[in-house]
Amino acid sequence: MSASLSQNLLLTIALAPLVGAIVSGLFGKVVGRRGAHVVTILGVLVSFIGSVSVLIDVLGGARFNATLYEWMVLGGLKMEVGFLVDGLTAMMMCVVTFVSLMVHVYTIGYMHEDPGYQRFFSYISLFTFSMLMLVMSNNFLQLFFGWEAVGLVSYLLIGFWFKKPTAVFANMKAFLVNRVGDFGFILGIGLIAAYAGTLNYGEAFAKSGELAKMSFPGSDWMLITVICICLFIGAMGKSAQFPLHVWLPDSMEGPTPISALIHAATMVTAGIFMVARMSPLFELSDTALFMGFLGIIQNDIKRVVAYSTLSQLGYMTVALGASAYSVAVFHLMTHAFFKALLFLGAGSVIMGMHHDQDIRNMGGLRKHMPLTWITALLGSLALIGTPLFSGFYSKDSIILAVEASRLPGAGFAAFAVVAGVFVTAFYSFRMYFLVFHGPERFHHKPFPPADDHGHHGEHHEPHESPWVVTVPLLLLAIPSVVIGYLTIQPLLFGDFFKDAIVVDAERHGAMKELSAQFHGAAAMAVHGLQTLPFWLALAGVVVAWWFYLKQPSIPAAIGRALSPVVRVLENKYYMDWFNEHVLAAGARLLGRGLWKGGDVALIDGAVVNGSARMVGAMAGLVKRVQTGLLYWYALAMVLGVFGFLTWKLWPHLSTMLGR
Repeated sequence: MSASLSQNLLLTIALAPLVGAIVSGLFGKVVGRRGAHVVTILGVLVSFIGSVSVLIDVLGGARFNATLYEWMVLGGLKMEVGFLVDGLTAMMMCVVTFVSLMVHVYTIGYMHEDPGYQRFFSYISLFTFSMLMLVMSNNFLQLFFGWEAVGLVSYLLIGFWFKKPTAVFANMKAFLVNRVGDFGFILGIGLIAAYAGTLNYGEAFAKSGELAKMSFPGSDWMLITVICICLFIGAMGKSAQFPLHVWLPDSMEGPTPISALIHAATMVTAGIFMVARMSPLFELSDTALFMGFLGIIQNDIKRVVAYSTLSQLGYMTVALGASAYSVAVFHLMTHAFFKALLFLGAGSVIMGMHHDQDIRNMGGLRKHMPLTWITALLGSLALIGTPLFSGFYSKDSIILAVEASRLPGAGFAAFAVVAGVFVTAFYSFRMYFLVFHGPERFHHKPFPPADDHGHHGEHHEPHESPWVVTVPLLLLAIPSVVIGYLTIQPLLFGDFFKDAIVVDAERHGAMKELSAQFHGAAAMAVHGLQTLPFWLALAGVVVAWWFYLKQPSIPAAIGRALSPVVRVLENKYYMDWFNEHVLAAGARLLGRGLWKGGDVALIDGAVVNGSARMVGAMAGLVKRVQTGLLYWYALAMVLGVFGFLTWKLWPHLSTMLGR
């Protein structure tokens, strides 16, 4: 096995989706709809096959860390494009390209009637290229490029149906909220560039010890802490952490395939990946439950799954806080598969229901859509952490790591993640039971009218989706079931991340304790049947079954009794109201003040109009002097000469008079 990876292979992996995006986007009318999906799918397929090849080489010990192109040098600061490929990168490359490939194939069926078919394929292929540039980078400049490119393309995808006001509002909301996080992110990169004198990961990490000894100018704060806080603010925006989480549920306004792409393996996990990659810095610096509650009262099938993403991102962030970086990345990987499966399954249901997304209008779809039903069940079991399923290994590892942590706040974090197990199971199976079981509630309901996306309303029976939709579901279901069992040992307790993730075992011993408790994947699953999280998950499923299949009057009665709580949940803890009526109102007042005081009064009033008035006044004075009369000019000349002579001769005259 080679000790290094092929540079040409890595370039091919990164650039193949970009080529597909360019062909589909710029030459979509030439290649047609079929040509657009063929070229983009082929590009992502090449990237996936190459990523698998890279992963095999990395398992054999191969690594790559080199600069490919030097853009410019400012003083001693180099602006470069380069790749760093180790265990963390290779795993992310495989996850991103596999999920993206499934989304590309799925899109053929989901978007086949949409007039923006070629444009959509161009966007999702460009999204894949952006994410690959992010995870493969070996320097902060390229990381920031990928970071911003992912944000830009997500803006285009969320607002893909730009004739819908809600879609335009949602993509602008995502763009603005992410700019808040990105402001902190670029400040952190700027501090590294200023004090480490480099943008290269390896060089910056080598100087982390020096940075840890510095104080932030003008304060008692450690510089390394300020840097990590700034970087984490960026992660909060991208990975939708409170209070910068508000954009993620509204991203459901985009087509379902991009919901899977954003929520599963790409954009929202970029922040988790970044913190894990920056572990050499974060180790030197000194929300899951609440997001899950919102899923209970949602009726839009996509939004239920969206709020579960917020909950799962909370789990990953908790693991990062316990310095269990490898556990967070492990959950990132397992979550990518079962969350993509659930989103694409939701899209299949929406297609079968002729684009009706309200789960109250469904029921009994199990016999009409058997493949979608079984894959949705497998995804739901993985999501709630059922033993032997992939989500069980990663979620239970997070719970164990948090319980083993001795950091301040670990006790509340442990309570939140354990309580979140019940909530996740309840809202996940609430959706599952309402959609696939119980009475068929779609017979006496009006189907959605014709819209501007190419979907035409007509009454019909639900039906299974075409193979381009069901095949990706089946392929995603496989890792959703087995990937955790197969990979937990090398990823968490082996040396797969040995040169990618740094943990101070003396200060943060969670992983050490976790390793001591691990006795194999099978033994962990058997033991999981006896733990509190399993019984909480089972209780959540049973309660959901009882409430929504056996006694559907109970949820309605509870809703009436707890109407104030329901109102708070329906308004998403009033975070949107606070942002729109407090923060936005404050920003408007500030903007109006700057406009009136700075723009109107100072710039327009004093500088622009003031200078014009001064010129006018001077012109008025000159106008009075310039009379056009010859004798007036002669008098002025005589007086001028007299004054000049007096000024010049006055010293001599005063001397003569003094004598």
